Amino acid sequence: FIENEDAVMLVGNAAERSITTREIPNLTRTRPPADYTGAAAGTFVAGKGHKRVAVLGALDVGFYASYVDAFEKELNKAGGEIVSREAFGLKDRDMSPQLTKIRAQEPDAILVVGYVEPAAFIYRQAIELGIDVPRFGFTSGSEEQFTRVATSEQMEGVWDLRPTELTLLSASDNGKAYHENYTAEFGIAPSPSSPYAYDQAYALKDAIEAAGTVDDTEAVAAALRELAVPDEVVMQYLPVDGKMFDVNGQAYTSNGAFQWQSGNWVFVEDLPSDAAAYSAFLSTLDD
Repeated sequence: FIENEDAVMLVGNAAERSITTREIPNLTRTRPPADYTGAAAGTFVAGKGHKRVAVLGALDVGFYASYVDAFEKELNKAGGEIVSREAFGLKDRDMSPQLTKIRAQEPDAILVVGYVEPAAFIYRQAIELGIDVPRFGFTSGSEEQFTRVATSEQMEGVWDLRPTELTLLSASDNGKAYHENYTAEFGIAPSPSSPYAYDQAYALKDAIEAAGTVDDTEAVAAALRELAVPDEVVMQYLPVDGKMFDVNGQAYTSNGAFQWQSGNWVFVEDLPSDAAAYSAFLSTLDD
């Protein structure tokens, strides 16, 4: 219904792919779809030599399921496989039944996809159950969020394979300033994904200035599609054809491999990501 409204829709943190497959001219999104990141994550984990990966996640949620499907496709290309798929719900806290099943499959790695708090319980309980394999995730939580549930020692070595977002060791100068100002204002560090909405404010500002109007929403929406990445944004965007948003209204950030080391998420390396190729693929979908 958004395309029928006299409004511009600015989507921040939502990762469901179908948001930008419907050719809605007055909608833009800053967070990339989950499968864009899942494919890069699958390539990364396969490159670590893992062949038998167990998945535990919020698999009833579309964007987490699409991350896993894209992950699996790339893992299969390298000769690996997903040996187990176990699910949890938003309110689940005891993951021992799922983890016990996973342990019996003897995986050489675990992939956790879902909400921060359940994921933290999984990381903690995997250690408590003696599951000694690398743990990879797609969660985007801050250090403070995880250590409300698990100790730093229980988190040690965990990987988070996600859009680069706001992690200080990989942040731009804008990102570091945003983190400092947010923390001073609210007394808590911002979540890594919070700037998706923040950056949309500057995209809208530049689009209004380019359109020369606040009343003609079609002109503002059109200006958004032609916009270069604003100087003030926090995230590190990968322009397509020199523009922040592609023809689908979708923006792309870099993807990164982060690892928990001595109490902090540490940026280790970029994940292999091709924004232009994914944009072309996205344009073929109408779901």
